[in-house]
Amino acid sequence: MSGRLFQRRRDGRVEVRLNEIGRAVVRDAAERIVRAERGEDGWSSSLRLPIVPERDDDDPLRILERDAAVTTQAELVRVTVDEALLSADEAWAWLVTLQVALRATADETGLVGDDEWGRAEAGVRERVEGLQMLLWSLADCL
Repeated sequence: MSGRLFQRRRDGRVEVRLNEIGRAVVRDAAERIVRAERGEDGWSSSLRLPIVPERDDDDPLRILERDAAVTTQAELVRVTVDEALLSADEAWAWLVTLQVALRATADETGLVGDDEWGRAEAGVRERVEGLQMLLWSLADCL
């Protein structure tokens, strides 16, 4: 992957310049989120944060709405992962999905600080750095 990974075009669409490895990372993130929503993946707990009664966004109905939105975004990514051009809504779905995947990966591996980062396996660090690179590149283009 050389140059920009994502490029906004004059017509508003986002050009995806990922190789197959990059697309595999995005595909895996989306598939794991969809499986987690069904309770079939270890990321299930990462998709649902604890309820704090003082916060409006922790209302059970809002949580259900948010969970449905995350899954819908991930399903959209699964459908568009092999596309060369994304609409603004599809690109946003990619961004949301990659953010959730990054948070779930950090939660699953216990990466909460510099000490944990220093002790993390090389594969975990590469995955986190890859997700971060994709996120920054896509956010920069949006």
